[in-house]
Amino acid sequence: MNGRTRSLWLGTALLVAAALVLLLGAGVGSTGFDSVFGALHDAVAWQILWEIRLPRTLGAWLAGGLLGLAGAVAQGLFRNPLADPYLLGSASGAALGVALALALLGTSTLATTWLVRLGLTGAAFLGAVLGVVLTLALARGVQQTLRLLLAGVIVGVVLSAARDLVTIAEPDTLQAMQGFMLGSTGFVGWAACGVMAAMLLLAVLLAAALGRVLDGLALGEATALSLGLPLEAVRAVLVAVLALATGTAVAQTGLIAFVGLAAPHLVRSIVKTTHGRLVVLSAMMGGLLLMAADVLARWMIAPQELPVGVLTAVLGGSYLLWLMHRRRAPGAGR
Repeated sequence: MNGRTRSLWLGTALLVAAALVLLLGAGVGSTGFDSVFGALHDAVAWQILWEIRLPRTLGAWLAGGLLGLAGAVAQGLFRNPLADPYLLGSASGAALGVALALALLGTSTLATTWLVRLGLTGAAFLGAVLGVVLTLALARGVQQTLRLLLAGVIVGVVLSAARDLVTIAEPDTLQAMQGFMLGSTGFVGWAACGVMAAMLLLAVLLAAALGRVLDGLALGEATALSLGLPLEAVRAVLVAVLALATGTAVAQTGLIAFVGLAAPHLVRSIVKTTHGRLVVLSAMMGGLLLMAADVLARWMIAPQELPVGVLTAVLGGSYLLWLMHRRRAPGAGR
């Protein structure tokens, strides 16, 4: 079976699994599957199903898809399998934006009014964009990949320190910030799903179209240049895709760890394919991972729930540690 056929089978399997988990997510909650079975006859059950469970579960898939795609782009762009979507300072910038919004407006990330959620979402997205812009300014553009990577690390540290200063100056925001830092899909509605779906479609189209350039970069910059690939222009577009996908996901769900890092690894462990297909499959894998983690977080200690970011960090970190151990085992590289 060639790589294209295996990719097709994997994509089909991921879509089927996502549909099954979506149905499962519709039945996980304080009222269980009663809301699903009674939705056609009970207005309250229908409201629970349509306005809470379905958009939340679908939103988890979309946010995971954005992070998975961003992880595949980051790893291809930086030619580093440990690269994740937050490398360019977007996560630290988003956290700083939310901290400033909480300090200035006195709102809470647990608030449910659409005006407050819009304000916090906008602050997170603007903060993520600010982090990426500062990284690009410090790196003096996208010409040097290593310089861009180091600039992202520096900006992330500085913006994280600024966020800590804000929370120290305004201790009342600390508890509210915890919800954002741990990640949650609990307040994702249909409007957020629409925004994430539009951004995911745009990011997938752009990243897949530039897959050939990522394939060239995997061979080294000198080889890519010898093939006549316009590296500088393409790097700028890939950085924009990375920032857009990461900023959109973080703005809606907070900081969710390891999904963007683990999804491309899982895809590559199953099928060897080109970057054009890898970014699409990574988006689908990331969506499935986060949606399954969200359902599991709701089910484990029901009727309470775990922060989904904590669960993804534990599971994703355990998987990567196992992967590193397996590769270091005697005979693993033979």
